[in-house]
Amino acid sequence: MGYGHLSAKVVKLMSASKGLIHVYCGYGKGKTTAALGLALRASGGGKKVVIVQFLKSSNTSELSSLKLLPNITVLRGTAAKGFVRDMTAEQLEATKRIQNANLSKAIELVRTGGCDLLILDEALDAFQLGLLDDDLFLSVVYKKPDALELVITGHKPEEQIISCADYVTEMVKIKHPYDLGIKARKGIEF
Repeated sequence: MGYGHLSAKVVKLMSASKGLIHVYCGYGKGKTTAALGLALRASGGGKKVVIVQFLKSSNTSELSSLKLLPNITVLRGTAAKGFVRDMTAEQLEATKRIQNANLSKAIELVRTGGCDLLILDEALDAFQLGLLDDDLFLSVVYKKPDALELVITGHKPEEQIISCADYVTEMVKIKHPYDLGIKARKGIEF
């Protein structure tokens, strides 16, 4: 869905007050990094930022820096450390409860004016894995308040998400050190 049918003047007026939807996707490195770069910029511009990190519970390096920035709230957690594929049925169910509770908290912050930029990091994957309530997640996408800027990251967005998005940026993996057995490095990949 583009803006080609609107005059440049109308599009400029719309974009000045309307929050847009960004999707950072693909199998290359940089989705979370791009989202956090936007959080940094928004915080510097005096905006209130809420970051919900789905499927992430380990202590990553960005958390130390995010704590130092004004106006940023981070919600995250899973019922077990490690990959979803290694979780028991009980851990998966508990993780689903945590993911939905964090998303509900973020929605409440949006509703009460406590959020100008909402980042749903790895939400595409959590949604596709059945770890997010479909209606809850899709309500954020389809019923987003006009002023809210929304960022959604993950590997492969479904067409219904792409069609709602204003930006879709795909990170393509051409080469990655992991393919050579090099593990993730603190301060670079986590």
